[in-house]
Amino acid sequence: MFDSKMRTLVVVGAQWGDEGKGKLVDVLAEGADWVVRYQGGANAGHTVHIGEKSFVLRQIPSGILHPKVKCAIGNGVVLDPETLFAEMDKLAGDGMSPEGRILVSDRAHLVMPYHKLVDGESEASKAIGTTGRGIGPAYEDKAGRRGVRVLDLRNPKRLRELVDRGVAHANSQLIAFGRDARATTDDTMRKLEQFGPRLLSIAGDVGLRIHRAIRAKEAVLLEGAQGSLLDIDHGTYPFVTSSSTTSGGAATGVGIAPTDIDSVLGVVKAYTTRVGNGPLPTEIEEPLGSEIRKLGNEFGAVTGRPRRCGWFDGVVARYAARVNGLTDLAVTKLDVLDTLESVGLCTGYEADGELYTEFPGDIDVLERAKPKYEWFDGWRSSTQGARAIEDLPSSARAYLDRIEELVETRISYVSVGTRRDQIIGL
Repeated sequence: MFDSKMRTLVVVGAQWGDEGKGKLVDVLAEGADWVVRYQGGANAGHTVHIGEKSFVLRQIPSGILHPKVKCAIGNGVVLDPETLFAEMDKLAGDGMSPEGRILVSDRAHLVMPYHKLVDGESEASKAIGTTGRGIGPAYEDKAGRRGVRVLDLRNPKRLRELVDRGVAHANSQLIAFGRDARATTDDTMRKLEQFGPRLLSIAGDVGLRIHRAIRAKEAVLLEGAQGSLLDIDHGTYPFVTSSSTTSGGAATGVGIAPTDIDSVLGVVKAYTTRVGNGPLPTEIEEPLGSEIRKLGNEFGAVTGRPRRCGWFDGVVARYAARVNGLTDLAVTKLDVLDTLESVGLCTGYEADGELYTEFPGDIDVLERAKPKYEWFDGWRSSTQGARAIEDLPSSARAYLDRIEELVETRISYVSVGTRRDQIIGL
């Protein structure tokens, strides 16, 4: 993927998250100089399998598993320092020391203890199905101009003023919720003092550093969290995350120009999953839904929550291709479908007597939508040993061809297992 014409690549999820972006980034990072996370927080986990070991990365980019790759966390991320340092220490214990290879944007906002408190007590958060890790409240404070950035740790007076404002706002919300829990400035400041020096030692201007890397013709991979259908603007609002998960968010979340981006790789599963509440038009009825969940180990890497499973939704994927400007597509977990007698592929929706071939913005329409399917004979044989497209059964190749046709984006990678060597490059 990295050549003289494509040195800056964005990897995005083209469904509702959990598509396998971490694995693709891990494989592509072998040819990268930098891997940069551009949005989200510790609510998203990327799982990467190396040999017999599995690594769950919540905030550190997947490129950290390559010793020569440098990693950065951009200003678009809301950073949980406790989780970050626990993750760094765990990697060091596993022989993957991140020391000297991580740069954190000093413009990134911090997830504060009171953000987690508010998130855990909010009925609205529970209704949407958030992870309760303070991500939404942190982004809310960012938009409300009362957020705490990494660079504020350098100025104790200003830091305390910002914490006072944040605590006051959090407590007003807790009172409105009818909860007894309260945050205090002193407790929060003591927490900040614990990790402040260590965090400042790895903080800097990520946007400037990546700008210089791009100008020096270094290979830069920009990694997002969640998926396009969870984007705050382009997702199934209000059942979305609090940041821009699409490729446009990569430029703003790192601090580079949109014209610096050469290509955008969208990652999709060979079927569809979603965690939490919100519409999932192709959701598979039981007991088959549970069977696919078990086959695909569809449980959150961070939360352990079961994912809802559906057939591949061509309407969703084509929409994601449009809003992201996808140049390439990666299809993961094809092997999960190996044992099925037939496989469904959604080509449109019917709602209120109307046929939708483009993704509607109204979730009420999505909740009423009835998918129109094309059905494919299952290949009923293992694809896990395939190392070239020619090794796949003809019915599996026909299924992939139809996905490519519907999404109007070329498939460049197909994953048939959890290991690095189980990605087929086309």
